[in-house]
Order: sequence, then structure tokens, then C-alpha cells
Amino acid sequence: MRSSLQMLAVASLGFAALPARPAEHELSVTIYTNDLALVQDHRTISLTGGRQRIEFPDVSAQIRPETVSLAASGLTILEQNFDFDLLTPGKLMEKAVGQDVTLVRVNPANGAETREKALVLATNGGVVLKIGDHIEVLRDDGLPVRVIFDKVPDNLRARPTLSVSINGAHSGTEAATLSYLTPGLSWRADYVALFNETDSKIDVQGWVTLTNSSGTSYENAKTLLVAGSPNVSGANVQWTPPRPFRPRPTLTEAGTESGSRERLGDYYLYPLAERTTIANLQTKQVSFLDVNGVPAEHGYEFRNAWLGTSDAPLSAKSIYKFSTSAHAGLGDQLPAGTLRFYMRDKLGNPQFIGESGIDHTPMGSVLSLATGDAFDVKVHSTVVKRTQLGQGRWQTDMRYKLSSALTHAVTINLLQGGLWGDTRILSESQKSSRRSADVAEWAVQVPANGSSELTATFETRF
Repeated sequence: MRSSLQMLAVASLGFAALPARPAEHELSVTIYTNDLALVQDHRTISLTGGRQRIEFPDVSAQIRPETVSLAASGLTILEQNFDFDLLTPGKLMEKAVGQDVTLVRVNPANGAETREKALVLATNGGVVLKIGDHIEVLRDDGLPVRVIFDKVPDNLRARPTLSVSINGAHSGTEAATLSYLTPGLSWRADYVALFNETDSKIDVQGWVTLTNSSGTSYENAKTLLVAGSPNVSGANVQWTPPRPFRPRPTLTEAGTESGSRERLGDYYLYPLAERTTIANLQTKQVSFLDVNGVPAEHGYEFRNAWLGTSDAPLSAKSIYKFSTSAHAGLGDQLPAGTLRFYMRDKLGNPQFIGESGIDHTPMGSVLSLATGDAFDVKVHSTVVKRTQLGQGRWQTDMRYKLSSALTHAVTINLLQGGLWGDTRILSESQKSSRRSADVAEWAVQVPANGSSELTATFETRF
């Protein structure tokens, strides 16, 4: 029986099981997180000796033909062709341009059939036919008309097919492995965390979410997931302009612990325990992490931009902090993904309270995730005065009013950003610490149903 957290995770991700069907050949699929997969197709082929063509149906419709490798003893590859033009009524008609087809018309009154030959002239926006000495457009007007073709064109396939011309040294059966890279297969990690406010602990369930849009199903495949994004030559890298503010970091302390999980170079491997069928246009979830009772801290954070001032108080962020250490933590390396937080209401039902993305996280790290804006915890930042002290020197007086409508005291981590260049704090009502060269941080205590005030004076030189 699944735990309540597992049921919650399944409902959150929309999991639907797909029964596996017997495989015609053995497949191994290695899937990376950057829309790339390595497919290894193990088949037994029949060699006739000499030159012959071997067809491999059901390869990926997005196969990268230049990455194809066929490993088998006693043969030499002469040529390979990838036929990705799939058989559809529209494609069948397009390939029939310049050829004769047979039209079958049915009289709606008596059901009688008549047949006549027609030459397909064009299929641009509609089918243009030459019948006898006149031109006719085949309309989709609901009248019972069908077209009979003499054969299927050689370059149209019912399924994506790779054909390989080889020269075999002998005849007989031979084990062969077809390997290739393909986009259209990817995975990500999804996490569900249930926070217990009473004892400040979380239960975390981790799910691998597979997505297949490659145009082909992979039956009963041995599946290996790689947490990493290998460089791909020629990949489209789009330039994006720099943002004025850096996004809030979620990794506050990088871990230094090693675990037992298998590595591949600088990547971690997440093999699925059982063979699985990855159907085309399917999203599939598989559990890989289930940890209960991990200590977690709940707090509040407010980040103020340089010269940030507002007409009204703004909400602080609700923050949850926990460790991935093997000791009092999750005890695993976390692939990049989205972590969704839940909390039980008074009736004991888990309710969604927010989500946050995480990057690839080493074991032993400390994560600090924001789930949303706090309703009752506010910060009002005000630029009290700006004074020019001299050429290129300015003094800025700031006031921060922090308030809470909660029935218990809270600590708000107030971060003042933008302290770039030669900026000094001349005075402050509470001692700050420097999170980085351009960010000052104060841990401000706010009483229950009360408020606190912080002032600071900065000197900036340009």
C-alpha cells in the first residue's frame, strides 16, 4: 500500500500506469536531462553473405543519423538511409503526383459503385485530378468517395525505419547492436515535501519524470538516467540579456559528502529497477527517493534592491531550509528539478503551499527554498535621505520597518543588495553580516503581533 506522501506525489504528477508489452528485441536506453538519449537496440539479424540491405524499423523518428553505429562481427557497412517520411493519407496522395489512381464513387441513392482512372496533378492545398479530358478538384464535401492506390511508395514507411546496406562475410544469424543518439527523450526530477509544523520535519518523495516525444515507443527497455547535461556540438545556444537582479539562490552551502550512487564521469546514474515501456507522447513517473523525518527550518526572508523604497509594506518570502546530508538529511544527491511543498490543515489533509526549483545538488548540501509570499509578515523599506558628500560620494539613509501579525515571534532575514563598488556601512542600528561583497544581511527579531525597526546609513563612492 502506498503511503499518503506517495499518493500525494502521484496525484500531483498525474501518474498513469502503462502495461508493458512483450518486446520484439532488447532495448537499452540511456536518457540525459538535456533532451538527449542514447538508444542501444540489440537484435539478431540474418546474413545472406555478400551485399544485402537490412531494415531496422521502430527507430526514433528524430534519430541523428550521423551518430548511428552497427556493431556485429563479419559485416561491413556500405550505406545507410533513414526513412522518416511516414505513411499517412496526405503523404500517400503527395507521392502519387504524376501517377494514376482509381477513384471509387458511391451513389448515395442506391449505393452503386463506379470506378474511374484519374491522374493526380497536384496536392497544394487540395487534390487536383485529371479525369479523361477534364480537370476536377477532389473535395471534402461528405460525398462517399475513396481513392485506391496501386502500391505504397518505396520511401514511405508505416514506422520510422533505418535501412543499412552491408557486405557480409558469411551467411547465418548474427547478434548485432544498433546504437544512436536522439532528441525527444528527456527526464527531470520532481519532489514532493510534506512539512510537519509541529516538530519542524519534512517527508520527501522524489520522482523521475520521463517524457517521450521522439515519435517512437520503446518497449520493455532497460532504462538508465544520467543526472547531467553533456555538451552537444552544434546545439543552439540562445543569448539572453543580463537581468538587473540575480535570481534568489537555493543552494546556500555546497555539500562535500560522497555516497554509494554510481557515477559516470562527473555525472550520477539513476537506473530504473525494472524494465519499462516508454510509449510515444507519454509522461511516466518512477519513484527514486523516499525519506521521512528530515529536520527542517521555517523562516522568512526579504531582499531589498539598492535604493529600494515602496509606498506600502511588501511581503517577506516564506523560506524552508534543510540538508541533503547522510546525517540528519535526505542522504542522497538530488538531480535538478522542482520541489513542491505541502502542509496538513486542521483536518489532517495535505494542502499545497508552494514550489521551488533546485539545481543538481551534491550530498551534504544545505538548501533554502522559497515557497511564496508570507501573508502576515511584511517589510516596509524607505530611502529616508540621499546626501551628496562630494564628487562621486553619496550618503544614503535607509529605514526598514518589519511587522508580523503572527501569534509567535519570528526572525526575518533582511538582505540589502546592490552594495557594489566602494560602498561602506557608516552606521546601523543592528550589526549586519556580509553574505557577499554586495549584500548585507540582518537577522531581525520581530515580536508576536508586533513590529521592529532597523536603520542603516551607507556611503557610496563612484
